[in-house]
Amino acid sequence: MTRLSPQERRARGKAARSETSRSSHGKWRPAADRPDPVALLEEQATSRVPELVPVRYGRMLVSPFTFYRGAALIMASDLASTPRSGLKAQICGDAHLSNFGMFASPERQMMFDINDFDETLPGPWEWDVKRLAASFEIAGRDRGFTPAYRRAAVMAGVSEYRSRMHQFAAANNLDVWYAHIAIERIFEELKTIATKKQRAKAEANVAKARTRDSMQAFAKLTHLVDGQPRIISDPPLIVPIEELLPPGSDRDDTEEGLRALIKSYRRTLETDRRALLETYTYAHFARKVVGVGSVGTRAWIALMLGRDDQDPLFLQAKEAEASVLERFVGKSRYTNHGQRVVAGQRLMQAASDIFLGWQRVTGLDGKQRDFYLRQLRDWKGSADIDTMPAGLMATYARICGAALARAHARSGDRIAIAAYLGNSDTFDRAIADFSTAYADQNERDHQALADAVASGRLEAQTGL
Repeated sequence: MTRLSPQERRARGKAARSETSRSSHGKWRPAADRPDPVALLEEQATSRVPELVPVRYGRMLVSPFTFYRGAALIMASDLASTPRSGLKAQICGDAHLSNFGMFASPERQMMFDINDFDETLPGPWEWDVKRLAASFEIAGRDRGFTPAYRRAAVMAGVSEYRSRMHQFAAANNLDVWYAHIAIERIFEELKTIATKKQRAKAEANVAKARTRDSMQAFAKLTHLVDGQPRIISDPPLIVPIEELLPPGSDRDDTEEGLRALIKSYRRTLETDRRALLETYTYAHFARKVVGVGSVGTRAWIALMLGRDDQDPLFLQAKEAEASVLERFVGKSRYTNHGQRVVAGQRLMQAASDIFLGWQRVTGLDGKQRDFYLRQLRDWKGSADIDTMPAGLMATYARICGAALARAHARSGDRIAIAAYLGNSDTFDRAIADFSTAYADQNERDHQALADAVASGRLEAQTGL
């Protein structure tokens, strides 16, 4: 492969403006043949656990913002008809603001980054920027912020993305790879703009995140049964494996199969992590409902025990289906969608969970499905959007924009992307315009879901 010089890569980015102007990204108008958004949700439901689909609809019904969280396929379908620069990167595919947060690096450093990669694929970097930006407009509406505050937050996030991409364009390859956002750096920024009360709340959130680990999950999710720790039943949100077995099934055979599953998954880990996992033994398995968009896909938690019954490790296995982006940007190079998620996460995140791996298994219904596995909790935390003041939302948008730029710079042509973005705020203003228009569309789609439930077309289960 011929290596282009930095000058040639900059020229490539600037040339892309001639094909797709930066201001063109500000336009959004639904196509005449736009798919019915409710039909797209129904299409996704066909491969999901039937009894959990109403829970998904119920969570999406709460507000236009919760609807947006579950509408990755709908937006991917819409973005497919929007302008593209022709420059690609490994993208998240679902880069809304609630899919960013805190977690622990393997070195036990608290970091901030993207934390959901179910839809990841190589694709147009603009799609992640647009989904993230629109999420701030929609969240701002949910909070009742003025149009000026909402636009300021969107502009701040996109401006930070553009600024960071220019920094990465000037950096050496290894410097880009090692770049990360430490929580301590965020606190330094908050000192200049946040009140003392707001800083204290942020510090409390971080302290709380540090308690979210397997020990905390163990205390919350288990109880003793005949002297042995077992996962508590709380249907439909948490259902132990024995409650899901068909009549007449042999529990011992099933659990032996689960042990074999975990053993085979170990082969996808690095050798040192494989050795660590081998010091734990399987104790119990349960299905657990997670998130909004993921509700209905099969998600499991596995209780593992180490040196004794007070040394737990909780693993989470999430079903990985084909990315919602596939029909618009092409199929993944990976035949196993669990591997697709893991590969994308490792490429985009500054540091990933030490137990991140994948597996293909045969389910209780006899069908093969792909999964990726990781720790259920490892110092995980997120910003409290429901109480975040309008003034701080712009700062949070900047932090998310910086994290997204770093993720894209790892795999995309950062020099060309930076050249395309340029030094003016032309692109920023365009994305702010798009976000306003798309938030209107999202509200119409949310109403379409509400109408479908009211008419009896769909069933929604609320309060879960």
